[in-house]
Parts: sequence; structure tokens; C-alpha cells
Amino acid sequence: MADLRRAYGAAPWHLLLLVGCFAVAGWVALRLAGEPGAGRMLLWFVGAVIAHDLVLFPAYAAADRALGHAGPSLRNHVRVPALASALLFLVYLPGVLGLGDGTYAAATGLTPEPLLGRWLVVTAVLFAASALLFTIRRALRWTS
Repeated sequence: MADLRRAYGAAPWHLLLLVGCFAVAGWVALRLAGEPGAGRMLLWFVGAVIAHDLVLFPAYAAADRALGHAGPSLRNHVRVPALASALLFLVYLPGVLGLGDGTYAAATGLTPEPLLGRWLVVTAVLFAASALLFTIRRALRWTS
């Protein structure tokens, strides 16, 4: 066991878990290979990986590093509403961007037009609440 740990660099359970994950991913890939839309799914996956790894990750890593100089408290008060806003954006992406009008209307009976404005309002409220909480915490720290 010690030789395996020294050669692999982690515990044996880590290797077992990793092999299991690759097995599940391989099974899913084999199941999707026969689907007619598999090429489009692969294209979207590769595009998402490239967009995230080459564009988004360096951008939010640089912003996080810049916020780190202002202090960990401010960093967390920006991270939480940004993460919530990004998650909402991803969940409602087609509606926020105005895509898929027919699908959204057929499923809900509504138009996706107000989703962008609502997402912007929710984002503004999240950041405003976080800024208010940061200000209150800062004021309480100065008074004590």
C-alpha cells in the first residue's frame, strides 16, 4: 500500500473513485454515441470547456485576486451574490438572452421577454443586500 501511495501520490480510495468516475463517464459516452444529436452535444461541451477555461476562468480569477487585496470580508461579500446571480443566469440562460421563444412559450404560455429585466433586478437586489450587510458589519466593527 505504501508503494502505491508513493507512486500514485494519493490514497488508494482516490484511485478507485477516479476509475469509477471514468467508468461512468465512458458508459454515458457510449450511450450517447448512437444518438443523432451526439455531435452537437460534443460541440457544445467542447465550446463550454473552451469558453470557461480560456475566457471566464482567467477573468473571474483576476477579479477575485483584485478583491483579495481589499480583504477577505469584501471578497466574500462579492462572491456570494455573484455566484447566485451566475447560477440564476445559467438556469434561465435561453430566456435571459431571448432565445427559444417558441419553446418557452409552448411550455409556460408566457413570453421570455421580462426574464432579462427580472434577472437584472434580482442581481441588483443580491448585490445591494450584500453591500448593506458589508456596511453594517463594517460599522459594527468600527464601533466596538
